[in-house]
Amino acid sequence: MYKEYLSVNSIAGPLILVQETEGIKYGEIAEIELKTNEVRRGRVLEVNRDKVLVQLFEGTTGLNTTESRVRFLGRGIELPVSADMLGRIFDGLGRPIDKGPAIIPEKKLDINGSPINPYSRDFPEEFIQTGVSAIDGMNTLVRGQKLPIMSGSGLPHNLLAAQIARQAKVLGKEEKFAVVFAAMGITFEEANFFISDFRRTGAIERTVLFINLADDPAIERISTPRMALTCAEYFAFEKDMHVLVILTDMTNYCDALREISAARKEVPGRRGYPGYMYTDLATNYERAGRIKGKKGSITQIPILTMPEDDKTHPIPDLTGYITEGQLILSRELHRQGIYPPIDVLPSLSRLKQKGIGPERTRDDHANISSQLFAAYARGRDLKELALILGEAALSETDKMFIKFADQYENKFVQQGENENRSIEETLDLGWNLLTLLPKTELKRVKEEEIEKYLPKEIKSEL
Repeated sequence: MYKEYLSVNSIAGPLILVQETEGIKYGEIAEIELKTNEVRRGRVLEVNRDKVLVQLFEGTTGLNTTESRVRFLGRGIELPVSADMLGRIFDGLGRPIDKGPAIIPEKKLDINGSPINPYSRDFPEEFIQTGVSAIDGMNTLVRGQKLPIMSGSGLPHNLLAAQIARQAKVLGKEEKFAVVFAAMGITFEEANFFISDFRRTGAIERTVLFINLADDPAIERISTPRMALTCAEYFAFEKDMHVLVILTDMTNYCDALREISAARKEVPGRRGYPGYMYTDLATNYERAGRIKGKKGSITQIPILTMPEDDKTHPIPDLTGYITEGQLILSRELHRQGIYPPIDVLPSLSRLKQKGIGPERTRDDHANISSQLFAAYARGRDLKELALILGEAALSETDKMFIKFADQYENKFVQQGENENRSIEETLDLGWNLLTLLPKTELKRVKEEEIEKYLPKEIKSEL
């Protein structure tokens, strides 16, 4: 039996202050019973001696300070987990919303989890094929990595997220692979797009979805990624599965953090975000990885929209410090009608070299990737030079590099929403594009690789 308190002192927005409490811990779940016998749930945000600050999930409308009863349950937010969660859709608090049967849990796990002990971490080094050439060929995703997609408002990051979720797989021996998809602060139309897309393609069978809509409470948005990561840890480390976690949109998550911080009257940091946002983001991102002696792994792709396409905004800035690289979507490529509009030049995968090469992808992967990057960068620079000096000032070789840059964007980066390229197709496409350049300019690939992989003539479609 839980002790009840009738000592609600004040109500401010989604927060209530309860006095004269004892033995309450940070993060505990509270139940608030209204005069009408309606019960709402909340979470302890702060404890100061006998005063406790509680944030309600369902809001404070209808509460009063004299007749509301508060019970503290002595535990944090927990997620009931079971292998039956695959193929199911939940809200941000882990409740089924797909009209399916209730989950019969094997156990209940605290959603705050524990960071992986650095000593126990295994190094990420196995290639994950997403079927997207600009990722697989140039900024390779490695099992156990954290690789965010940094986008802008109106760019097709949702399409790309759904495509990666459908197509991603670990190559080699048959591995159990699952996707945990968490959407925070999205509209009903966006949620409907993800659900219908996964159902249409059959990807839902290996996917667990956590959906938090834009009109759901901010506190639920804070718990959504933790729900998803707790589910992922269960499948990875207890069911030996390789799990890809996609979190979209981390900007909405951080805005919810700012909203709660403002309600608590905390001193704001950069652009009004709380000073502890770096630590808070790290508690989510650092739950990805591999553990020595465990077969399973958690790979993470957080997606965030950069306000005003600003890479120096606190959210992408802090994310970049914590994660192992970034994929940046380009508004310029999007305007050209190129999908996915991944700008490979500022994008980076810090673990790429560990996940490619013989027995993982192909022996030529590292060198062909380096050659394509160098040639594309030179072509882009020459295109800008041509705008200033005119094409007449360029040499024939310069014009070849400009043509290469155009074809690279239109043939290599550009691909269909449902086009799933194998890593061999991606690398062969790169070699086909190199036929546009003189062999004397191919300085980053070995002579034996040129003999083995470079086509003898330019492909007609180029």
